[in-house]
Amino acid sequence: MTAQSSSDGTSRDTGNVRAVMQPRAGRPARFEKARNPRNAALRLVNYLSPFRGGMIFVLISVVIYTLLGLAGPYLMGRAIDQFIVTKQAAGLARIAVLMLAVYLLTNLFTALGNWVMAGISQRALKQVRKDLFGRLQTLPLAFFDRNPAGELMSRLTNDIDAINQAVSQNVTSLVASVLTMVGIVVAMFVLDRWLALTSLLVVPIMLWFTQFVASYTRKGFQVLQRDLGGLNGVMEESLSGQKVVRAFRRNDTVVEAFRQRNQEVYTAGIYANTYALLLMPLTNVLGNFFVIVLAGLGGYLALQGLVTVGVIATFINYGQNFIQPLRQLSNLYNTIQAALAGAERIFEILDTPPEVQDAPDAQSLVALQGNVLFEHVRFGYRPQTPVIKDMSLAADCGQIIALVGPTGAGKTTIINLLTRFYEINGGSISVDGIDIRDIKKADLRRKLGLVLQDTYLFSDSVMENIRFGRLDAGDDEVVQAARMADADHFIRQLSQGYQTVLSERASNLSQGQRQLLSIARAILADPGILILDEATSSVDTRTEAHIQKALLRLMRGRTSFVIAHRLSTIRDADRVIVINDGEIIEQGSHQELLDKRGFYHHLYISQFKGQQI
Repeated sequence: MTAQSSSDGTSRDTGNVRAVMQPRAGRPARFEKARNPRNAALRLVNYLSPFRGGMIFVLISVVIYTLLGLAGPYLMGRAIDQFIVTKQAAGLARIAVLMLAVYLLTNLFTALGNWVMAGISQRALKQVRKDLFGRLQTLPLAFFDRNPAGELMSRLTNDIDAINQAVSQNVTSLVASVLTMVGIVVAMFVLDRWLALTSLLVVPIMLWFTQFVASYTRKGFQVLQRDLGGLNGVMEESLSGQKVVRAFRRNDTVVEAFRQRNQEVYTAGIYANTYALLLMPLTNVLGNFFVIVLAGLGGYLALQGLVTVGVIATFINYGQNFIQPLRQLSNLYNTIQAALAGAERIFEILDTPPEVQDAPDAQSLVALQGNVLFEHVRFGYRPQTPVIKDMSLAADCGQIIALVGPTGAGKTTIINLLTRFYEINGGSISVDGIDIRDIKKADLRRKLGLVLQDTYLFSDSVMENIRFGRLDAGDDEVVQAARMADADHFIRQLSQGYQTVLSERASNLSQGQRQLLSIARAILADPGILILDEATSSVDTRTEAHIQKALLRLMRGRTSFVIAHRLSTIRDADRVIVINDGEIIEQGSHQELLDKRGFYHHLYISQFKGQQI
């Protein structure tokens, strides 16, 4: 994305220069922390619901390997009491083989459950990505004005990755840990209720520590995810704006902006991970205390003849196994909280209202003559700041309408409203007598061709970049459009001709060449209404004359709106509309406006002072 100021004076939040000109460390966070983790969790579960069969298999596998895991310590206690104490080697060998089979089956079902869960989670996350990216394609341009590309990319990458770690790796561990803890408690009470009651005294202390530390951990990971989004924004903007950075020698400024954002991520990471890592030593201390209590009380009961040595060994083994899932739950809590924070950031986008949809009775626009009428149109990017004020203008079929005026007057806003990139606040805009709000957006935009100052080309072949204007066009039609745009000659001089793959933002082409490809794309689209927004302002006069020839071919027979600061390019316009501060202050032909010696005359003279008019 490139930083630019639109001609309506409203700064677009597209960001290269912003990162270069000033550090953004002080910028307030755009995204709030997760406010409803339960709702986020339920919505994530909905993405797993199509895979009920696989989830049932995973659950069965978890139950089986959890029960098998509980059987191991019990068999060990049996081996001590029945075969070791009595010195029965044959019986000990049999139970040893049985224990081996139990542990092998435990690992087998663990692997199967994890394998199936990994496949389910990846299919579910694939759908999450699809829904998120699809929703981004439906959001209004105002949303992208408010949210830098780097932060949106962070939601598509970092937040999805956080969910991936929680779902693919930890869902089965979570279920297994809970089942293990419940199973151990039941088994303990079956073996000896007094030892079991003593063991459970440690559990509330563990749970309290876990909840206390986890509340701070959750907050820390929320801040960390947010700051990672900001860091991605700085990196994306500075890398995309390298030409601007180097041209204005702002390498140190960019590094400082990155340093500040990186420091924020560092601080947030220290905060989050310090509390996350604090759980491990706490549970270790409590776990050791647990074993000490069991050993002491168990030893006393054994001396009194109330329990056997095998039961004590089983309890100690269960105690250690009880600490392990509790420790896992502590670690899982951190991962899950990071995932829920990321999930809510994703659902925040999914819940953002899409661009205004077609009316239920919207009409198709099959044929287009090209008559455009603005009637008392009012609009502001912010309601309290009007940009277009009660504007009325008309363009007849085939006319060339030039829109001129100072920067910030509202010229580009007129185009944004005609294309319905933004919805008007009042009045009406009609095409061939039909209000554009009553026309299907896809049909309307299919009939509109845009050639903008900031030409955007994709990292694809020249052929496909031109074909973007009409995806069903054949190769011959693409070549014909390039010839009409006077682009065929330079395209064939490229290393692989039409199959030459352009670099990012087509930096391996000149500005003029990029503009010619943009014109070829518009020719291929064959629009009924053509919009040229400063299409030649960023090229030299020789290239401009070359592009003008292509534009004249493109405009022939089409209603055209031309925004131009170079007034020499609009001398042949049928009507020149002069806009200032969101209002039409003059209109007429080029010569008529010069003869009036008004605002347009002043603009023209200021550009061609000393030249013959």
